[in-house]
Amino acid sequence: MTRNERGKLRLLPELEASIAMIKKLSGGSSDVLINEFTTGGVRCCLLSCEGMMSSQTAAEMVLAPLTEIEEQSGAEELFGYISTHLLLSCDRPTAEDYDTLFRLINSGFAVLIADGADTALAFGVQGYASRGVQEPSGEGNIMGSHEGFTETVRTNMSMLRRRLKSPELVMELSVKGSKSRTDICLCYMRDRVPEKLLERIKRSLSEAQPESVLSTGYIRPFLEKRSFELFSTTGITERPDVLCSKLIEGRVAVLVDGVPYAIIIPRLFCESFHTLDDYAFKPYYAVFSRWLRYAAFLIAVLLPAVYAAIVMYHPELLNSTMLILLADAEKNAPLPILVEAFFVLLMYEVIREAGVRLPKPVGGSVSIISGLIIGDAAVKSGLVSTPLLTITALAVLGGFAVPDLQPQITVLRLCFLAAGGIMGLFGISLLACAVLTNICAAEDYGFPFTAPFSPFKRQGMGDTAFRLGMRKMQRRGFTVEAYNEQDK
Repeated sequence: MTRNERGKLRLLPELEASIAMIKKLSGGSSDVLINEFTTGGVRCCLLSCEGMMSSQTAAEMVLAPLTEIEEQSGAEELFGYISTHLLLSCDRPTAEDYDTLFRLINSGFAVLIADGADTALAFGVQGYASRGVQEPSGEGNIMGSHEGFTETVRTNMSMLRRRLKSPELVMELSVKGSKSRTDICLCYMRDRVPEKLLERIKRSLSEAQPESVLSTGYIRPFLEKRSFELFSTTGITERPDVLCSKLIEGRVAVLVDGVPYAIIIPRLFCESFHTLDDYAFKPYYAVFSRWLRYAAFLIAVLLPAVYAAIVMYHPELLNSTMLILLADAEKNAPLPILVEAFFVLLMYEVIREAGVRLPKPVGGSVSIISGLIIGDAAVKSGLVSTPLLTITALAVLGGFAVPDLQPQITVLRLCFLAAGGIMGLFGISLLACAVLTNICAAEDYGFPFTAPFSPFKRQGMGDTAFRLGMRKMQRRGFTVEAYNEQDK
């Protein structure tokens, strides 16, 4: 039976028939617990999912009060008494169809059905195992918070609420995935977010009908344009403090249950070079760090390509000393420079992928193999020249400074290397124009990806190319509201 069919199938009032239907729909699954009992003179059944609820909480807050109810005339009066006289839990939704009933059971609720009632009462007694709040693994900082999102969406919601206690913060829960039935939460500041942006995001989410939502990658494509874009116009973060700053700027966030990352809509290109520590240090140091990341991005993408282009097609750009050093280093290499550069870069990607996928106890051996055996032996054997290996190491190191753009840097580095090796600096210039055109053309829900550089907005320069003091930024902050007012 499909989900749509279950949604149309309302709860049967006869208890025996309803239990039989539940067993049929669940396929006799062992983790669906069905406990029949009598309370208030009415035959009832308490449904739950093993491992998804706290047995102690259910026994103390639900089972004990239910068994002490006095005699009632029927199921309707019993449910009325429970609703008006007993506070068994703070979260008490109801279910009128079997699709909702199973979603509540599988979410850790204890669901009560009674003989003669065509509705079910649910009590929030969740108690499934989950990872505690830990330090983010991919967005380190020095002077900021060391708390990161977890896999439990309600824990993530509480972390946002603890930082933004304003009633303007709205969090809307919904369900996505016809098979996974995953909880997702839409977060925004209702006094900051543009109404048109919020409406279009809700429309995109309502039109998305995936079978399962197991990571942010299952939702992000539905929130972006269908045209080809090199860079993603939606961002992700695993830090609640970073997400709160984006919400204050008028952005919208999507939390996915089971994923310790939040999706930010829209995202700007310049934000990949910002960190939370930029606002903890003096402005002059923040500006220095920020421009250092811009330079690291260019080095990571262009350095191998420029090296190959100059050595192969434009040696006149080098002084005599540098030219002699490179000539001596490359004359013994058996492979052409372009092939040699591709070989080194691809070997690095293989080593990086192995280090990520291997278990942590074995991961240390990857660095030993790559550093001692591959790196040292390749240079000594003459298979790879020392200057090229140095250039590659600098390019890879530059990519580490901008971890948000690591996938794009990896692909663009190889593309620029091919363009530089085939057409020299002219090929690099042509490809750079194509990449810039693609970046400038990217937009999400009407907000340019390259803002506030293109289209240029002077108000936004105080926290992009530079970083003003906090007193000035409070008076002239750049938010998506500015573009919303400009459109009006």
